[in-house]
Amino acid sequence: SLTVDVTGQTRKEKVILPSYLQEKKPNSIPNKKIEDPVAGKVSISSLATRQDLTGFHLIPPQVTFGVLKEGCTYATTVIMKNVGVNFSRFRVKQPPPYTGLRVMYTPGPVAGLQVELEIEILAMVIGGEDTGGLEEVSHDIEILTETETLLLPVKANIL
Repeated sequence: SLTVDVTGQTRKEKVILPSYLQEKKPNSIPNKKIEDPVAGKVSISSLATRQDLTGFHLIPPQVTFGVLKEGCTYATTVIMKNVGVNFSRFRVKQPPPYTGLRVMYTPGPVAGLQVELEIEILAMVIGGEDTGGLEEVSHDIEILTETETLLLPVKANIL
C-alpha cells in the first residue's frame, strides 16, 4: 500500500510514482472493425490466451499549457507508446484552424516502440468582444488507430 512504509507505519509524505507508472490508457472510442487480415500479427502460442495485443498509451495523458500570451506560439511533446505486441499504424485528425492547435508527427507503423507527437498552439483570442481577462481553449485531439480512436485533451488559457 502507498499509505504505509515497509515497517508498517503510516507515511508522512506522499509517494511520487515514476513516470512509467503514471501513464494510463487514454480516453478512447473503439472502432467497429477490429480484425484486419493484412495487419502485422504475431503468432506465438504463449500469447494465444492474451486478449489485449494492441493498444497505445499517451504520456502525459492530457496536455495543459497553462496561461499563454496572445500572439505567441507554444509547443510540447506527447509520447505515444505502443504497449501491444503487434505493430500498429495510426494517424492524427488535425484540429480545426480556429483552435490554433497543430499536431506534428512522423506517420508510419509503431512496432513495440514509441513515437513523439509535437503539439503546437498559436495563442489567439476567438471572438470580437473583449473578455478583459483569460479565454479558455479546450479541444480533444483525435488519434485514429487500427482498433480505436484515442482522445488527447488539450487545454490552455490565453491572456
